Order: sequence, then C-alpha cells, then structure tokens
Amino acid sequence: MGKFSRLGNELYNGRRSIDFVGRKPLWYAISLVLVGLAIGVVLIKGLNFGIEFTGGTQYRVAVGASEATQDNADALRAAVADAGVEGAESPVVTTAGESLLIQVEDLTAEENDQVVAAITDTIAVDDPLNDISQDEIGASWGQRVAERAAIGVAVFLALTMVFIWIYFREWKMSIAAMVALAHDIAITVGIYALSGFPVTPSAVTGLLAILGFSLYDTVVVFDKVRENTNEYLQPGQSYSDAANLAVNQTLVRSINTGIVALIPIGAILWVSAIQLGASSLQDLALSQFVGMAAGVYSSVVIAPRVLVHLKGTETEVKLQERHAKAKARAQADRYAMVPAVTSDTPATDEVWDPEADPELVDDATPEVQQPAAPTPERRPEASGRGRVVPQTKGEVRPSGAAGRQQPSRVTRSKRGKK
Repeated sequence: MGKFSRLGNELYNGRRSIDFVGRKPLWYAISLVLVGLAIGVVLIKGLNFGIEFTGGTQYRVAVGASEATQDNADALRAAVADAGVEGAESPVVTTAGESLLIQVEDLTAEENDQVVAAITDTIAVDDPLNDISQDEIGASWGQRVAERAAIGVAVFLALTMVFIWIYFREWKMSIAAMVALAHDIAITVGIYALSGFPVTPSAVTGLLAILGFSLYDTVVVFDKVRENTNEYLQPGQSYSDAANLAVNQTLVRSINTGIVALIPIGAILWVSAIQLGASSLQDLALSQFVGMAAGVYSSVVIAPRVLVHLKGTETEVKLQERHAKAKARAQADRYAMVPAVTSDTPATDEVWDPEADPELVDDATPEVQQPAAPTPERRPEASGRGRVVPQTKGEVRPSGAAGRQQPSRVTRSKRGKK
C-alpha cells in the first residue's frame, strides 16, 4: 500500500504521468474494438429475454417452508429441463416463501401435462390440483415495462446533459459524458448477451443504476479538468496537458472507488450465479458489475479524450498547443532557436520574438534569421604571457633592465604637454 500511495502522490504532483489524452489512436482503437465486439455479439447471439418480456407460463408449487430450499429448486430445474419439452429447456426456478416458482415459455396442453408430471415426480406434492397453480404471463406487461424504462432513460439523459452544461458552463462536456455513457451501455449489453442470462426487470434496473455511477465518476474527472484548465493553467501548458494531468490526479481515486463498489457486487454475483444456481439477483448483479467496471474505464480514458478532441477546434486552445510545443522544443535544445551569425552579416538591434509571430512557432528555426551584435576587434596579446597588452599612456622605449619595450616615465610637470 505504501508504493501505491507514493504512486498516487507522484501522479497528482505530475512527477509521473500516464498519457491517457495524448495517445488518441490507441485508446480510440481499444474502445472501438470493445464496442464493436459487443454489438456483434448482440446481433449474432441476441438477447435472452425473460418471460416478463416475451410471455410464458409460471408454476407455483406450495411445498412448505422446510421444503422451499435451494437444493429442491436445483433438482426441480434439472427435472423440468430433462423432460424434453420444447420451450422448457432452460426453466427459471426460484424460491418464494413457502413455494417454488418455475417459469417456462408458452406451452401447449400436452406439454403442460409433461411439466406437471416432472414436478410431481421430483417434489412430494400432496394434492397436485391445489398445491400446483399455473399462471399465464402475457408479453404486454413486459412491453409496458420496456416502454416506461425507455422513457425514464430519455428523461434522465436529457436532464443530465442540461445539468452538466449548466454546472460546467461547457456543452462539450455534456457531449463527452454522453459518449462515455453510450460506451458503457454497449459493453454491458454485449456481455449480457454473451452470458446468456435472461433479460428481466431486474436486469433493466441494474442497467439504469450504472448510468448514475458512470456519470458520477465522469463528473468528478471533469471537475478536476475545469480546475486545471481555468484556475491553475501553467504558462506554456496546453489544454491537453492540463486535462491529462487532471486524469492522473483522479486516477487513484477512480480505481479505489471502483474496487470498493465492485467487491460487494461481485460477491452478490458469485452467490446468486454459483451458489444459488439461478436467481433474479444474478441479473441485477451482472449488469451492475460490468457497467461499473466499464464506467471506471470510460471516465478515465473515453470522456477526457473526447472532450480534448472537441475543444481542439477552438482558437485559444490551438494557440496554447502551439506555445506548448515551442516551449517543449526550447527545453529539449536550448540553442535550437539561436540565430546563425556570419562575418558579413549586417548589425541590427532587432530581436526575434517567437510570441509575436505564432506561425513561426511550429518551425524548427525562423525563416528570417536576425544576427547578433558584432564582435569587437581584439587587441594584440603580449608574447608568451597569455594576456592582453594594456593601452600605453606614454612613449614606449626599449628598457635594458626589463629586457623589453617599456613606457617611458615622464615627470608630473611635463605630463600632458607636447
């Protein structure tokens, strides 16, 4: 945990950074592949809608509290599936108080008798006529549920887009959040189709629940992006760099929140699917587990990347990007922008300013090179001494004592006179 804490601190301070925003082809390719596979599974395999949406038959077997156990439910499920009745190959058997519920597709009278016989052969029933009740479930109820769920989702998404627009004062953040949300829903539906779990009202409830979780995590990341790009934008820092820093600063928090949420959901999924065999809880848990995991991924990778992509068309953001590239080149090679000077270059007092001409920022060197100040002519050096000969103030004469040329001494009264 100490290393993980240090990693989070380094990510927050910017000493270490994962490029979530800059690697646009990589992250877009991964997301497109995941969404494409999910849509392909739905188109090829299809969704296994429960009898609440397609209609069917439900049997309620009153066995008493002591017999309404999961073991009897598993035995009854296997007996009905082995009866060879078309439409009852994958029955849904659950416990409900002192009864066992068996749900199958629509059956004929002969097929109904075969299912009842399989039930009585497996479970001891005193009076089959009174202890086994049969109900027909119409598809109209499931259609009403689907219609109301679609209306609820549409209203929820519309209100969410307006809220994000008003809160951040940026409509592009609303679009990015909706793209990330569509990504999560597509992956969740694809995994659900791949698992073969029946689509029940519980599954629809779980799908609606992940909308709130995904948007919550995305709003937290966007809030940090707004803070970095408006209040704490550094000189020479581009919008994409500030957004990427915001993602790194919230990365550990997003991971921790996702793990804390996924652990109990994973436990419910394990118990309902493995321990209980089949239960309405597994429909709810699977959709929530997959949706929350996809929500953590999309809030870190998809939403910020789409936001930067949309903001990249703004003039101010383009100028910030140019200045950031120029600063990066200057830090990489501090002498790359020094103008070349030749001996015949005319002297000038003008200094080239890259900020004054943004078109020259993207070039390695400016098109018009301005010379530096001319180098002053050097005086002759003293032979063998390695130093510059000083200016003489008087007549230079040979000196026998020094063995070289020396300035002659003149009396103070004769100095300055000729």
